[in-house]
Amino acid sequence: MDVTGEEDRVDQRAALARAFGCARVVYNDALRARETARQQGLPFPRTGELSKRLITEARQTPERAWLGEVSAVVLQQSLRDLDAAYRNFFDSLKGKRPRMGVPRYKTRRDTRQAVRFTLNARWSITLGGKLRLAKIGDVPVRWSRTLPSVPSTVTVVRDSAGRYFASFVVEVGPKVVLPETAHELGIDLGLEHFAVLSDGTKIDSPRFLRRAEKRLKKAQHALSRKEKSSRSRDKARQKVARAHARVADARREFHHRLSTRLIRENQAIAVEDLAVNGLARTRLAKSVYDAGWSAFVAMVEYKAAQYGRTFVRIGRFEPTSQVCSQCGVKDGPKPLYIRTWTCGACGTVLDRDINAAVNVAKAAGLAVTARGAQVRPGSSIPAQRGEAGTHPKPRPTPAR
Repeated sequence: MDVTGEEDRVDQRAALARAFGCARVVYNDALRARETARQQGLPFPRTGELSKRLITEARQTPERAWLGEVSAVVLQQSLRDLDAAYRNFFDSLKGKRPRMGVPRYKTRRDTRQAVRFTLNARWSITLGGKLRLAKIGDVPVRWSRTLPSVPSTVTVVRDSAGRYFASFVVEVGPKVVLPETAHELGIDLGLEHFAVLSDGTKIDSPRFLRRAEKRLKKAQHALSRKEKSSRSRDKARQKVARAHARVADARREFHHRLSTRLIRENQAIAVEDLAVNGLARTRLAKSVYDAGWSAFVAMVEYKAAQYGRTFVRIGRFEPTSQVCSQCGVKDGPKPLYIRTWTCGACGTVLDRDINAAVNVAKAAGLAVTARGAQVRPGSSIPAQRGEAGTHPKPRPTPAR
């Protein structure tokens, strides 16, 4: 057993915990200073003033002397995070982004903690592949990929499951454009099938949360029996968090694989803008969150922009389930239990989901065929007696 290595890891976890705590304290102090100024009608304190008062001068006082145990860059980045929170809040009031609440105080009970190091902190990657951080040491890293260029910033994150991640900011080269293809696709997202494609393909829903419910229930039951504020309760909480993390990781991996495959095989993709928040207020809420439609659509959108594909999002009020993709006649709304229906105009028997996917593509202006939506051809309309067959036209009887 590597006793020295284990001791180093314990010390590094303690150093990271100090960094998380100091960044949180500076953030809360700056938020408190600005809220106090607002209540008293005083000018809004600027970042430079707060940095001098809450970091430089505070480190010289006995009450905040422990701020000197971490890198000053980490504390300054915490102030910039507060600036970004205020900027996002004011932009939401102006309608420049979705509505957001005012910045709130951070607590040590937050399950996610993060600190950011810029080049001023003199962090580096060693020849052995370790991450060297100021006042923390050489942290061993399991690299998921090779960095495309020299990073400028690294953010160290500790999630609710007690795992540590390093996220880098790098410059990438020009956009990689995939070879053009003639395939265009419409996608209808659902619960019984995660995605139904306009070419007739149905992708089953993995239901990661549903499959893990038994294990999660057991872990949460063990957590509820632990004494509050005890070491055993904290261990049980982490076990629950790790179980949820496994579910989230599996769902994210599924989304990445599927979105990458669709982007590679199709030149244009159309998706319906679903009202996820509305569906999440129904009895289907757990299944809706388990599917993760919004995360999947976001992946398809940014990968389309990255690889030179076309992405179209049609309106949620488009009657994709009411229109026959064969003849275009609107046949009215149908209950959810009806999975196939017959068009009253052309008599074609249609699969509800595939028909909706074809209509999604058509609403986006994509050139797709409606053949995939057809379950079987409708019964032909009998011809008139005079038009049936290939009998010759009657000839006049010659006069005798």
